[in-house]
Amino acid sequence: MPTDRKVGLAKALPDITQLALRLGLAGIFWSAARTKVEGAMTISENTIFLFAEEYRLPLLSPEFAAYLTTYAEHLLPLALVFGIGTRAAAFGLLIMTLVIQIFVYPAAFASTHLGWMALALAVIAYGPGRFALDQLLFGRRAS
Repeated sequence: MPTDRKVGLAKALPDITQLALRLGLAGIFWSAARTKVEGAMTISENTIFLFAEEYRLPLLSPEFAAYLTTYAEHLLPLALVFGIGTRAAAFGLLIMTLVIQIFVYPAAFASTHLGWMALALAVIAYGPGRFALDQLLFGRRAS
């Protein structure tokens, strides 16, 4: 490999890493979102049941929590994939992870939620990278 190509690849590595972080975090929540719906976007009865009987989030009705979570788990990963509002999307998923950790599955910190939080925090800290619509629309301010 010629030296120029090596230098070019080395310069692109941070942006490739930022894209990988975004896609990794998005994939986790997109997969979870798809288990909550039937067809394109019909929230399943099982999802409502889980929010009522297993998750039992405080302050929110099970129906509202199910809809809010399902839509957030679809929209925020899409924002990450396309690099639109990247830091805000990652922050939303970080908050969702904290809610899951505290109220739903507190025993899953080291095995699951720590990794999710690390991905979200990395996206928040380092931004979307060059391979993002944020970068095309807003330039350096988005990085």
